[in-house]
Amino acid sequence: MLNIIKAIVFGIIEGITEWLPISSTGHLILANSFMSFKGVSPEFWNVFEVVIQLGAILAVVVLYFKNIWPFKIERKKHSNGSSIKIDKGIINLWGKILVACIPAIAIVLFKIDDFADTYFYNPTCIAIMLILVGIAFIIVENNKKEKFRVNSIEEITYKDAIIIGLFQIIAAIFPGTSRSGATIIGALMIGISRSVAAEYTFYLAIPAMLGASLLKILKYGLAFSTSELILLLVATFVSFIVSIAFVVKLLLFMRKTSAKKSLYDVTLSKILREYDRVIVNSKKIVDLNNEKEIIDVNSFTELLDVRDNLEKPIIFSEVHKGQKSVFIVKTSNETYRYVL
Repeated sequence: MLNIIKAIVFGIIEGITEWLPISSTGHLILANSFMSFKGVSPEFWNVFEVVIQLGAILAVVVLYFKNIWPFKIERKKHSNGSSIKIDKGIINLWGKILVACIPAIAIVLFKIDDFADTYFYNPTCIAIMLILVGIAFIIVENNKKEKFRVNSIEEITYKDAIIIGLFQIIAAIFPGTSRSGATIIGALMIGISRSVAAEYTFYLAIPAMLGASLLKILKYGLAFSTSELILLLVATFVSFIVSIAFVVKLLLFMRKTSAKKSLYDVTLSKILREYDRVIVNSKKIVDLNNEKEIIDVNSFTELLDVRDNLEKPIIFSEVHKGQKSVFIVKTSNETYRYVL
């Protein structure tokens, strides 16, 4: 029973830290040093700390499915039939995601990951990398650009994808380095906006984590005891539920950081300030029926970009319609809407 409680705690840690620019694997390793499972094999833990991330990654697939699934069903206007339409933009996006995975594939082929597992997976290395990544964020924030070169997913080039992929392998080699944190730092350094960097990083996690999990399973197998497999399933399920519950809010809060505070202080303070300002203080309801021009945006982060890039006074409100939330940014001329 105690192991089940620990599995739930590990699932919560994974479900939260996977979405923040802090190392989820690093936090799992540190947590394991204080409350490790009893009666499990070392091979099981090596698989557990990677495969548990599939729960959080599945949350990405569920929440962003319409943005990453290229096959759309199109109803015919003058008949009851339908046809399948391929979204070339999404196909192109997947091309850039797979290109970004090439550096990670290279470290597997040269067996650098085995070297990293042997010499770097320890609390000392994790602590050092947590500090270094925090310093890197401070430096990048102090040198941030007022205008970004890339402000949408479509504007990311294949060259950008390769560069971001190179930053991703830093996290693959050094535990304590957040994969999302490393890729966001790399993206910011080459002129990609925070919201686009965050969204692309989440998409990139899908093949990266699937590949990492497959490698661990191929290396150690799944010949574990029933109790061990139950622990893995419980932790993975919990990480999925936690991710589903928090990902939209976390996307809102992780977009910006401040070089004047530590990474944890930044994240927690942004959560409190943004929640109070955007949700609690959103009292005015926008009547969409009276709006002549409504511009639908594709993602919540894109809506945030609209809000932050406008200098005129705006209204940000959340309208509940049935089971849906309609987020609205309104200027004197236009109304932007995102339906969740």
